[in-house]
Amino acid sequence: MEKIKRNERISAMLKILSDAPNKIYTLSYFSEMFGSAKSTISEDIDIAQGILERFALGRLDTVTGAAGGVKYLPAGREELDIRFQNELCMRLSDPDRILPGGYLYMVDVLSHPAIVTRMGEMMAMWFYDKKPDFVITVETKGIPVALMVARSLNVPLMIARRDVRITDGSVVTINYVSGSGQRIQTMSLPKRSVKEGQRALIIDDFMKGGGTARGLIDMMREFSVNVVGIGVVMATREPEHKMVESFRAITVLHGVDEAARRIDVRPAGLA
Repeated sequence: MEKIKRNERISAMLKILSDAPNKIYTLSYFSEMFGSAKSTISEDIDIAQGILERFALGRLDTVTGAAGGVKYLPAGREELDIRFQNELCMRLSDPDRILPGGYLYMVDVLSHPAIVTRMGEMMAMWFYDKKPDFVITVETKGIPVALMVARSLNVPLMIARRDVRITDGSVVTINYVSGSGQRIQTMSLPKRSVKEGQRALIIDDFMKGGGTARGLIDMMREFSVNVVGIGVVMATREPEHKMVESFRAITVLHGVDEAARRIDVRPAGLA
């Protein structure tokens, strides 16, 4: 096998690790791939970690033990997060997004791969220490960002559906009150999708009154699952008191003025 240079090993290693956040790769994996000693791979990891820290691109965590190794986390990027929030707010403040009734058009943002990937990485790091076993959302607009959160945490995504499908098998169905329209709605989740005692992270695209998040919390209670966090792309400033106790948002909608053709979207705090 042709000898692989250190810069080539590090480049390949960073590509592999960053493509699968929070997934542990053993030193043996890279040692066999590059035909190098584990001590050499360990030195490569230290150099790669320095590169990520210098340019605020994330971090590498070393996991000890028999099943240990190294994994990449999109963490330590506060300046990039702030810049991303500001750019997102500018994009969402375009008056052409105003829909009749004061609603906001967000479909293009929530379906843009680069944007939802960045959202997913950002929200995943908010709740990384909570160690969720899975991410859950309600169909449909929240699915892309929830999937990217699940990818960054390396956990499954569960989707509560509004209509039961035969391929879901036996399901648990609950009624919940929409926080915005105060309407009774329905969501269902397959019985075999989650297990008692697991930890769930709720992710959604939008929160006004918090009714959907409250419904997901009630759904998780039916499965004896603990909800460890709630993250949304956008929350409205009003009503101030939501139907959930705590949540994190990327942006906050302070108001939409249809007559003046003005949208007031601001970054939510990172703390």
